[in-house]
Amino acid sequence: MPGMGSGLKVTAPTIVTAFKAALLHQGLLVLVLLLLVVVAWRALRMAVLRRALPAGTPAGTPAGTPPGTSDGTSAGVCPAGRPGGAEEHRRRAVEPAGRQVLRVGFGLLWILDGVLQAQSAMPLGLPADVVQPAAATGPGWLRALVDTALTTWTYHPVTAAAAAVWIQVGIGIFLLVAPRGRWSRAAGAVSATWGLGVWVFGEALGGLLSPGASFLFGLPGAAAFYVLAGLLVALPDRAWSGCRLGRSLLAAMGALYLAMALLQGFPGRGFWRGHLAGGRVDPLASMSRQMAATPQPHFLSGWLDAFAGFDLAHAFAVNLVVVAVLAAVGAALLVGRAPLLWPALAAATVVGLADWVLVQDLGFLGGLGTDPNSMVPVLLVLFAGRRALAAPGPALPVVVPDGPTQATWRDRLTSEVERLGRQPSYGLRVLAALAAAGVVLIGAVPMAVASMDPNADPILAQAVDGTPNATDFRAPPFQLVDQAGRPVSLASLRGKTLVVTFLDPVCTTDCPVIARELVQADRLLGPTARRRVELVAIDVNPRYEARAYLVAFDHQEGLTGVPNWRFLTGGAAELRRTWNAYGIQVQLAPGGAMVAHSELAYVIDARGRVRWALDTNIGPATAASRSSFATTLAGVVRQSLAGA
Repeated sequence: MPGMGSGLKVTAPTIVTAFKAALLHQGLLVLVLLLLVVVAWRALRMAVLRRALPAGTPAGTPAGTPPGTSDGTSAGVCPAGRPGGAEEHRRRAVEPAGRQVLRVGFGLLWILDGVLQAQSAMPLGLPADVVQPAAATGPGWLRALVDTALTTWTYHPVTAAAAAVWIQVGIGIFLLVAPRGRWSRAAGAVSATWGLGVWVFGEALGGLLSPGASFLFGLPGAAAFYVLAGLLVALPDRAWSGCRLGRSLLAAMGALYLAMALLQGFPGRGFWRGHLAGGRVDPLASMSRQMAATPQPHFLSGWLDAFAGFDLAHAFAVNLVVVAVLAAVGAALLVGRAPLLWPALAAATVVGLADWVLVQDLGFLGGLGTDPNSMVPVLLVLFAGRRALAAPGPALPVVVPDGPTQATWRDRLTSEVERLGRQPSYGLRVLAALAAAGVVLIGAVPMAVASMDPNADPILAQAVDGTPNATDFRAPPFQLVDQAGRPVSLASLRGKTLVVTFLDPVCTTDCPVIARELVQADRLLGPTARRRVELVAIDVNPRYEARAYLVAFDHQEGLTGVPNWRFLTGGAAELRRTWNAYGIQVQLAPGGAMVAHSELAYVIDARGRVRWALDTNIGPATAASRSSFATTLAGVVRQSLAGA
């Protein structure tokens, strides 16, 4: 995985602990938001009551209560004109049924997805085990696009994983609490925008460009339907009046089902034969077997294994049924005749749920599931289209303005405030929508800040090597020569902060990486701090002590232009004395050029005292692991400079 070494397990305790801490801290912010909503709601209610009560009316009497009554009514009189009464409820427009299915259904799905994102393996496991495998079978440009988009996640896994939780939970709440009006349309737009990002970068276009893709496996991607639902919720109210939108939605889904039937039945894709050449098996059976290996209840894995065996024995019949049902459903949805729709929806539901259980394995098991896969969103969209036909929104009159008047932002703000005063329930919905938007921002703001930071989070290096060890002892002296033949001693460097490490000049694995990490940390310190810092490497290979090897190493790694870089060597006795003084163990490999040695770095302050000791072995070197170590090293050097 770009930016993360295979030596770091997805359940690394340091990362998991930091992830849980981040969720807890941000969860406290969410709780504060909810408390603010409650306080603001109470204040709004009290303000409305104070304004509505006549002077001298006892506190606690409901607003609008005439003298001599307790509930605002008199014998045989209905308070129809009172705000919030029956007449207002009759006047209030009801949300179109199809829109309500999408808003509530996908709102609940977003909350479920956010909860799934809180699984402890997500910070490190999502890029390597979910996103990149989805892009692996796509074209090179798609893999490069996905890898580029993953940079923020791989460099800042804890921040990004926690952000995904709150963004998705916030979107779900936003959809649920805003049933009508501009707030609801805004929730739909936010849902569509985030869903589009997930579809492109998280699902690699939903498998559209992968050769083995199938509707049964999730094509065209679950997030594509989140985008569609968000766009439909974001439409103005007039789009939902009548039956046109419902017909168009069902026709579009019908075209999708027909296309998926053609793809499923296309010869040569392996779905018609259980056993293929070279010992391979039917892709459908292979998918079921693969999902059965996911950690889950035994009875579910047993169902998947049984279905895989059945498909291998009856692959032609299974695929024929699938193709026939997809084609029949697609044709019925395209025709749009009422007698055909319910049977088509019933067939789509039966096959969809069977596929969801026996092939997609519910989509969210195993510790890295991010959503229930595609079948649940597909069925939600289908039933929303059918409900839009069965209970279309009311036809809205077209209002033609008398003149070229246009409301200013002041007018709109005044109108909004007046409505809050007239309709406290509307005020509650507005406050809830603002709180939901705040939950989204709790996740989005840290992710945006992290995306602008080109340096990896130090926690990656700490997850491999632990935190730097703070120390305080006098640095052992040494007297060596640098790559240019100039004598260098610890005393001669007094007044500078030193980063001292030990490298093999003929090493081709870890030592070049460590040298580049030191230089990267030096760049992070900036020019002012760099004038006060010396990067010191000491030769650790007793077979290659000549300065020529040091010079060759510097040229090979591009270190000749680093003014504060010193690579030291000397006589065998002095080198060994220095290694022993700094606790460096050296082991000669028989018949080889390189040596095995301790990989440590020390930060020595300007007074000659060792302040920090760091393990420089960060596992398989990758962009993020190198950057993380460099960031960690630069941080402890800054602390040493500050204490000088």
